[in-house]
Amino acid sequence: MAVYIDQMGREVSLDAPPTRIVSLVPSQTELLAWLGLDEQVLGITRFCIHPPHWFRQKKRVGGTKQLNLAAIAALQPDLILGNKEENEQGQIEALSAHYPVWMSDIVDLGGALDMIKRVGSLCFREQAALSLATDIALAFEQLPVQPPRRAVYLIWREPFMAAASGTFIDDMLRRAGFENVLASQQRYPVLSEAQLAQSGAEVILLSSEPYPFQDKHLAEIQAICPAAVIRLVDGEAFSWYGSRLLHTPSYFYGLYTACFS
Repeated sequence: MAVYIDQMGREVSLDAPPTRIVSLVPSQTELLAWLGLDEQVLGITRFCIHPPHWFRQKKRVGGTKQLNLAAIAALQPDLILGNKEENEQGQIEALSAHYPVWMSDIVDLGGALDMIKRVGSLCFREQAALSLATDIALAFEQLPVQPPRRAVYLIWREPFMAAASGTFIDDMLRRAGFENVLASQQRYPVLSEAQLAQSGAEVILLSSEPYPFQDKHLAEIQAICPAAVIRLVDGEAFSWYGSRLLHTPSYFYGLYTACFS
């Protein structure tokens, strides 16, 4: 039996290499696909949209915060992968009473790279995961350092909610060349229109997820912050912490250039 420590400091014991995996986190599901675990992964959530053929073919076990525990039990998993922020504590505890549940806890790039390597070890794809983590780290190292521009990153509307300190998005904002004007606040504060208008942000970034901001919302936000640059952004680039990070630095460079060229 092998004992692994997850990112929450919990012990997870495996009797053999896992062959019946359930992934409860979209970005980690995409990572498992990148590692070539097509046959081993049986269950995913309804938000695990990448890769598309997995979304069509794999058993869906509910949403990240509303899991179908009976559907998971029917798959008889020998490993479940979850995340502290994205999954609900009570459901994770219920699953942990019956199955090995490995949890990630990620608030920055370093945590994401650590997760990738640990998942590689868990799933006997250690070398592939190490190579991926190395390539991602190099891509971020090569990202040009830009003069920081004050930004608000909105994740929700009615009410407005934004990403602040203690989030993976906050770390990605800094790496993309933005200064988070909400750095003095924690997690995901609610903002009134007046607070947004008085934030002093040079740019307002409207995420594609979890709220699907679209072109029709640009004028609404521009009216609140007439002097700011308003941009729709790919939420996956700012909040997915698996293999998608390979492409994130080039996206960040193009976004910053488009905002301030």
